[in-house]
Amino acid sequence: MKLTKETQYIKRVSLNEQHISSFDHFPLSLPVMKNFHEILFHPNVTYIVGENGMGKSTLLEGIAIALGFNPEGGSLNFNFSSYDSHSNLEQYLRIAKGVYRAEDQFFFRAESYYNLATNIEELDREPGGGGRIIDRFGGKSLHQQSHGEAFFATFIERFQGQGLYILDEPEAALSPLRQLSLLARINELVNQESQFIISTHSPIIMAYPKAKIFELTEEGIIETTLENTNHYIMMKQFFDDKERMLHHLFQ
Repeated sequence: MKLTKETQYIKRVSLNEQHISSFDHFPLSLPVMKNFHEILFHPNVTYIVGENGMGKSTLLEGIAIALGFNPEGGSLNFNFSSYDSHSNLEQYLRIAKGVYRAEDQFFFRAESYYNLATNIEELDREPGGGGRIIDRFGGKSLHQQSHGEAFFATFIERFQGQGLYILDEPEAALSPLRQLSLLARINELVNQESQFIISTHSPIIMAYPKAKIFELTEEGIIETTLENTNHYIMMKQFFDDKERMLHHLFQ
């Protein structure tokens, strides 16, 4: 059963303007903060997309930290820091939660996934820690798999349904075929009462039916459709007339 507006876990994010005195300094100086009022999340899948430097990952990170996640990813139980580089955007965000609480929660961050895998191994080496954490990821060391395999171990083994899953650029290590497989897994989990908030550059991953897509631009945030995103338009232009585009690129 899919979540509805009445049962979704996270409803919206908005700015807590009482805490803001100026937009002149990072992270409030990012393009994403221009004309930012609120984002109303879809009960099932919401995408946050845009060019590099628009603030997608910073926004997703701020949302995750405001919800209690570790900045480098993991479930709510993870608490480690390999390099303290996150912004303080969470201090300026207001998260509106639904009545129901997700049974499973996970912040997946591609750029720090190696650090998460290392922390899992460190925790599993500690004596008296109970069951091994890695068993929830399929039982095989994430460092002994390719990046794509390790990513998928999280999506298939760790994600259990009835969950809130925040994914930052999950396509980073995935082939096009694996990206399609991720779409199928997202659909399975949506049908198990899960909600996704995803930052991505991949038009394949953006293609989940009836999802909301918010594109970050220099002018602010616009709600759009897959076919109207710059990502889709650029890819379509390239494959529709590859020779012409390459000719102009190489001039």
